Amino acid sequence: MESTQKREAWNKGKLIGQKPPLKPKDIWAILIHLQNRHAVRDLAMFNLAIDSKLRGCDLVTLHVRDVTHGNQILPRAIVTQRKTRRPVQFELTEPTRTAVSAWLEKSHLRGDQYLFPSRVANSPRVSTRQYARIVHHWVEAVGLDPSAYGTPSMRRTKATLIYKRTKNLRAVQILLGRSKLESTVRYLGIDVDDALEISEQTEI
Repeated sequence: MESTQKREAWNKGKLIGQKPPLKPKDIWAILIHLQNRHAVRDLAMFNLAIDSKLRGCDLVTLHVRDVTHGNQILPRAIVTQRKTRRPVQFELTEPTRTAVSAWLEKSHLRGDQYLFPSRVANSPRVSTRQYARIVHHWVEAVGLDPSAYGTPSMRRTKATLIYKRTKNLRAVQILLGRSKLESTVRYLGIDVDDALEISEQTEI
């Protein structure tokens, strides 16, 4: 006898697809939350995640020497992406340099150490899973749905803002270290409305 009970869809009530970027108001809300909590490490991690546009696996494997020269925080850094083995450069804005400097002053880390060491005894650095939980706490703390946002949101945030302000897709492709323009289009979620808006603003 066939069961009359309907099987509930696995994705019922869940948001699926790409994780959206944070909006400027969300960025400020998280920054203020972390500042009020005096969360020095998390403030450095959040700022650097936004500026660097790195995948989580690359962010957590940064060493102190990757972003410093002597006692100075570099204004620009370059790392090799684990996924693609391609080098990618990123900027460290003044607020990020200040946050990273404060973290290094507090943590007393050496140049050869991981920038974000783990608080778990048997792990040398924050893992990608730990980083995902940290991001989860950030977005939840400011009233965002933690199921809607994740570590890809951090990577996508500044890239999306740059695209919206400049419409320079090639620049965003370079900053993200992506090999194909087509994949950058899909990654940013550029749709027909975006294309038409660009077309309307272009006079012949």
